[in-house]
Amino acid sequence: MLKKCLEALLKQKFDKDRYEVIVVSDGPDIDTRLLVNSMLKNRTASLRFLSLPVKKGPAAARNYGWLNARGRIIVFTDDDCLPDKNWLSEIASNLDASREEAVTGKVVVPRNKRPTDYEQNTAGLETADFVTANCACTRLALIKTGGFDERFPLAWREDSDLEFKLISEGIPVRRVESAIVVHPVRAANWGVSIREQKKTQYNALLYKKYPALYRKKIQAIPPLLYYGIVAAFTTMLAGILLHSYWLGIAGFYAWMFLTFNFIVKRLYNTSLSALHIAEMVATSFIIPFISIYWQWYGAFKYKVFFL
Repeated sequence: MLKKCLEALLKQKFDKDRYEVIVVSDGPDIDTRLLVNSMLKNRTASLRFLSLPVKKGPAAARNYGWLNARGRIIVFTDDDCLPDKNWLSEIASNLDASREEAVTGKVVVPRNKRPTDYEQNTAGLETADFVTANCACTRLALIKTGGFDERFPLAWREDSDLEFKLISEGIPVRRVESAIVVHPVRAANWGVSIREQKKTQYNALLYKKYPALYRKKIQAIPPLLYYGIVAAFTTMLAGILLHSYWLGIAGFYAWMFLTFNFIVKRLYNTSLSALHIAEMVATSFIIPFISIYWQWYGAFKYKVFFL
């Protein structure tokens, strides 16, 4: 994936003397270094490889990249993306390097007519306001905001945090639809949605920093369906422990009803293959509990009341 990304970046319809490509490895990575070195032989634009001494996460890697960049406009994308050949020229024509500005481009996620749940979630990048798969800031804007917050160690909410910094500093962020990046969906293992829930702990950190912007642009209200499922299951357990037949029955039917609705919601317009249906059914019984756990974990970790 990285090789295809670099090939697209090195073939940009843009003056090769006016841009450099920096690959930042999040921690030592011999394979990536060897790939970049092999591409250096026939390069048509400047290409550099940088590596963090230890793994710190994408926010730290991106900071290391832009702080070592020579340009006055810093453009970000990910190793699994394919920038359009006019990507840099469109961004450059919409940014003034002498001012504090930022832009976000258009992300295209190829997927099946009835995608998997994971593909559907990835497709959310197409409507996101600001994602590092396709965005650019002037160096002045990054200096003023301090860049990415390295307390976000996973690829989750670190881009929203930068967007909120830009907004808070009064730095304009414009959307440039002509700056296009294709973001193919990575292959995912069965049950990936359960592992993805760990990222929700960082919602609490973003909420703590920007509560109003979080509710306005990320999540207007708490995940009521998840809380309802957990509450119904707890009611069922209470009925069992208290030997209350009707309390247990009420909790059980409420739990089944809400979980069924969750399953239907996830299968709506997504793949109806037997394997995918089985995955949605199995993981839907687990996700609400895991998600709420990580959400409360984040609230406790970052000392913020966050539901």
